[in-house]
Amino acid sequence: MLTPRQIDQIVLAALDEDAPFGDLTSEVFVPSTSVATADLVAREPGVYSGGEVFARAMTALDDTVTVTAQVAEGARFDTGEVLASVDGPARSVLRGERVALNLVQRMCGIATLTARYVAAVEGTRARVVDTRKTTPGLRALERHAVRCGGGHNHRYSLSDAVMAKDNHLALVGDITAAIRRARAQLPHTTHIEVEVDRLEQIEPVLAGGVGTIMLDNFSLDDLRRGVDLVAGRALVEASGGVTLETIGDIASTGVDVISVGALTHGVAALDLGLDVRS
Repeated sequence: MLTPRQIDQIVLAALDEDAPFGDLTSEVFVPSTSVATADLVAREPGVYSGGEVFARAMTALDDTVTVTAQVAEGARFDTGEVLASVDGPARSVLRGERVALNLVQRMCGIATLTARYVAAVEGTRARVVDTRKTTPGLRALERHAVRCGGGHNHRYSLSDAVMAKDNHLALVGDITAAIRRARAQLPHTTHIEVEVDRLEQIEPVLAGGVGTIMLDNFSLDDLRRGVDLVAGRALVEASGGVTLETIGDIASTGVDVISVGALTHGVAALDLGLDVRS
């Protein structure tokens, strides 16, 4: 689902930011005839994501550079494992190095963290999904990384689906009537989701006709009551403050979806390095 156009928009902007007038250090230290062979090496175990992005960052400014993938997207790897190899003019390899590493390290960090959340709900019906709490400009890469880790994507943008949250509901009167008005204006293919923060909001929301109801910051007991009240009339999403320590218990309440902002907004980059062999 990650397209070449999406990759190019991000990679080319990053390369321009990092070396707007060339790589001064390499140009004065490295002979123009030098050739480099380098390996992308894992300094810690994880889940791989961003192989195409890494390759594009290394080749975008010099198509004589070649990148050979050693592991597949979504594959687990161990410390010391070679994930990809790069060959080409040394100046070109060095110029792309930092951008390529920055992007693939972040994507691997997201994929690795997502895999931990997915493992924590194994055996339940719950699907782990991301949120719009992504790095501006990097959403396509970050959401691809979530999928590499075994997670799923929520709506991609504000344009994809109707999702009425607390601030929307504060500006309308009757919730049921507001949902019905919205449905009357939308194509039948458009999904509607509404967030609630109290059990007593569930019936009025369901009466309006929604595809998903989000139970925001509910206790475990209230999540169970909410699932019982919805009784299959809509998908039930749990959200709010989800951590690795709490997601298993949340999943056990019977919810269909658990959205986790931490997958993208607070993740640490995985430690990878580009080691030049020659």
